[in-house]
Amino acid sequence: MILSCSNIDKTFVDNHVLKNASFHIEDHEKAAIIGINGAGKSTLLKIITGHLPADAGIVTFAKDKNYGYLAQHQAVDSENTIFDELLTVKQEVLDLEASIRRTEADMKHASGEELELLLKKYASMTHRFEDINGYACKSEITGILKGLGFQEDEFDKKVATLSGGQKTRVALGKLLLQKPDLIMLDEPTNHLDLNSITWLETYLLNYKGAVIIVSHDRYFLDKITTKIIEIDNGVVSTFHGNYSDYAIQKEHLRTEQMNAYLNQQREIKHQEEVIDKLKQFNREKSIRRAESREKMLDKIERLEKPTEVRADMKLTLTPHRISGNDVMQVEDLSKRFGINRLFENVSFEIKRGEHVAIIGDNGTGKTTLLKIINELIPMDTGIIKLGTNVEIGYYDQEHHVLHMEKSLFEEISDDYPDLTNTEIRNTLAAFLFTGEDVFKKISALSGGERGRVSLAKLMLSEANFLILDEPTNHLDLTSKEILETALNAYEGTVLYVSHDRYFINKTATRILELTHRQFINYIGNYDYYLEKKELLTPASDLAASVKSEEPSTQKLDWKQQKENQALLRKRENDLKKCEEKIEALENKNTALDEEMASPEIATNSAKLQEIAKQKEDIEAELEILYAKWEELSET
Repeated sequence: MILSCSNIDKTFVDNHVLKNASFHIEDHEKAAIIGINGAGKSTLLKIITGHLPADAGIVTFAKDKNYGYLAQHQAVDSENTIFDELLTVKQEVLDLEASIRRTEADMKHASGEELELLLKKYASMTHRFEDINGYACKSEITGILKGLGFQEDEFDKKVATLSGGQKTRVALGKLLLQKPDLIMLDEPTNHLDLNSITWLETYLLNYKGAVIIVSHDRYFLDKITTKIIEIDNGVVSTFHGNYSDYAIQKEHLRTEQMNAYLNQQREIKHQEEVIDKLKQFNREKSIRRAESREKMLDKIERLEKPTEVRADMKLTLTPHRISGNDVMQVEDLSKRFGINRLFENVSFEIKRGEHVAIIGDNGTGKTTLLKIINELIPMDTGIIKLGTNVEIGYYDQEHHVLHMEKSLFEEISDDYPDLTNTEIRNTLAAFLFTGEDVFKKISALSGGERGRVSLAKLMLSEANFLILDEPTNHLDLTSKEILETALNAYEGTVLYVSHDRYFINKTATRILELTHRQFINYIGNYDYYLEKKELLTPASDLAASVKSEEPSTQKLDWKQQKENQALLRKRENDLKKCEEKIEALENKNTALDEEMASPEIATNSAKLQEIAKQKEDIEAELEILYAKWEELSET
């Protein structure tokens, strides 16, 4: 065991965040701490790391074990370059390398006993240098920086000039280089693109130490974790397995707890009714019996009502009118900023009812595309055609159409006067605004909170074509699930940019990957994308490897992609039909063998010849089918 937390208690004014929380982490274990926003996840990490005192309880680390901690926001401020900042973690390597160089210089001028001593010292230092992987130090740093999304031409940038997200990635890189016995990460994927998240997953899966992660990235948690530590209304519970395993266990547990709570409530109500009735009799014996029952009732340990899933907070998205089948057609679209070409001559179309997710590395132009569609910035070349009766509802994290002087409640009620107070509160609650929060002024909200209000308004807009830029940012797990359910039931069309792979997997019917300035089309969800990516993009990989500047050689064009996918589906269908025919003929052959072996047929030469001819025909057909099956299998 590397970490033990026993009876951790923490209260902020009247908010009892942690109630006697206890759990432990084993060596090499990968665990996640989850809970709704404000549940106390970051607070728990800060208590474990000593950044915040607990009101009560004990945090114990195993002897001679160390840990590394990455908070959500990093105050990394240095005049070092990115590469040199990571190099500071390898100070022992740098010092030892300098000593080795000095010793080499000294040996050139030494002799006799002095030279022998220097040679021993040199041998000892070079042995230590090998032990701490000194020769691979710089390549290790390069690998981690590239894995976290930095390009080599960025390595010389000063840390002080970086954005907050880039500084967090630098801090994460330094932490990974330190290789502590226990890594604690608070929302590590917030500033990473999909490729970097995938790289980090692989890194943490193979990491020899233990890991604790706070994250809302359910796909990430599914890939890495073997234990879930849940904070629910201050109570900490441990579940074995990944996030999906937890969700199943939690639902069963919630049902059991709710049934126990309801049963106890019924029993309490029954006892209270009996006590009231006995008192109404107003007889000495009945009053004594009532008092006896009251004492028994007082001794019952009351069960707290379990936290309910927000079943009453379902969002219903209903388009005001149905659009035409052709929702949007993009032809030969190009955009560049200065010498930076984002995409060139791209074409694609979106049909009614499709849920299309745009994915790709940071900086490739995903958000720019959405802004071009919504006429917030101009295109360089190309045409965008909207279909008949298309009404766009746009969620842009940078351009929230909100009224600063209004309260949250007024922002919704003024735009949607037909909604009841309960409907308005339920909509806001689905986006984490409850109780008195609904009366806060928009001007008093953070950027993330304003984003959630904008998303709530959009969900009520009755548009038939929703365009969303990172819609799950700033949402907790439950709110994400509410949004997923709403989008899956939505009869309109959706186009969105997201890094949330679990969300994409649940809601996308098609994926457009923006890479090498072109779009690659995948007809399916995120799991399908991962499965088919290599098969559908061989031309793009070749183009990337030779760094060709011709768009036609970098990516298959739109029509070619569709033809490839049609051919793939046809091949899979032909393969299945071929296997079914082979099975049917083999079964028929077996039946004929059994028929020939029967006494009645064995003495009937005419029938035997007829069956033999049938078997001969079957064998000939099977020979053709086997060859066809092999050909289809190798295609």
